[in-house]
Amino acid sequence: MRFDNLTILVTGGAGFIGSAVVRHLLADTGARVVNVDKLTYAANLDSLPGASGNPRYAFEQHCICQAEALRRIFETYQPSAVINLAAESHVDRSIDGPGDFIQTNIVGTFTLLQEALRHWRGLSPEAKARFRFLHVSTDEVFGSLGETGLFSETSAYAPNSPYSASKASSDHLVRAWRETYDLPTIVTNCSNNYGPYHFPEKLIPHMIIKGLAGEPLPVYGDGRNIRDWLYVEDHARALTLVLEHGRIGETYNIGGRNERTNLDVVNTICELLDQLAPGPASRRNLISFVTDRPGHDRRYAIDASKLERELGWKAKEDFDSGLAKTVRWYLENRVWWQAILDRGYHQSRIGLG
Repeated sequence: MRFDNLTILVTGGAGFIGSAVVRHLLADTGARVVNVDKLTYAANLDSLPGASGNPRYAFEQHCICQAEALRRIFETYQPSAVINLAAESHVDRSIDGPGDFIQTNIVGTFTLLQEALRHWRGLSPEAKARFRFLHVSTDEVFGSLGETGLFSETSAYAPNSPYSASKASSDHLVRAWRETYDLPTIVTNCSNNYGPYHFPEKLIPHMIIKGLAGEPLPVYGDGRNIRDWLYVEDHARALTLVLEHGRIGETYNIGGRNERTNLDVVNTICELLDQLAPGPASRRNLISFVTDRPGHDRRYAIDASKLERELGWKAKEDFDSGLAKTVRWYLENRVWWQAILDRGYHQSRIGLG
């Protein structure tokens, strides 16, 4: 079985993408998983059903900025790989409070790299050759595309928000630790993820929950901003494939080849809700256009051909199938997201600078 008897340290494993990776590793591989998560507002251990009782799973509540805690974790569990998913990730929040993004995404990545390097240097030659550090990043580091073209692994970095700038900085640190210290690192840059267990502040779950409640559906600007959508479970499979077979020092772009305008996404959600949970009127009547986000990138689109060609990965879900699965999941798992709302999360507008 893949990763049999190997220990993989996953940072941010209680977050959206991180929890998908942990679920995939526990269900489909033989890996032992150590989940290191600070449990910020967007983290949720309820996104890992059954994990706590699994003998191949361990949880450590720590911030990746805490060097001593990380050192103990490396010494205790002796991981063969690290998948770094710990990050502040919401663009609107980065506009209002960039400091947290600088601290976690830059200082935290630096601290994790230092402790991983210390660990790696102490390994036997065989274990040293096997070790990998996979850093998970975003296509937002490349800035905004025009009407044509795709982001590739050689695209220039041009981040436009505090969030994307902090992630760009972390990418550069990872590459530098490879070039300077020989730490065996790999970087991935993904397009917009969606799917089960997505925190309600992000576009798709935000619209599903508001649509179910019959509340206004706020669309930024003219709604014509384009994103390339990637089903989170397809992303999790891609990450473990890169960890297993990716080339050290390389970057791999991960995208679903599903470009949609934000307005198209919201309209499709409305159609699915009207079909699966009919209300008194069409949810499209709830759509309203609101002030755009400052520095809102117009278009992202990923060229994933390198990953597809070299590692044989292909997304299983297209946008229509993935979004239908997602809407059904939110309808069937109201307890999960209602608990978040009950804890005090308010879906109010932020990020206007």
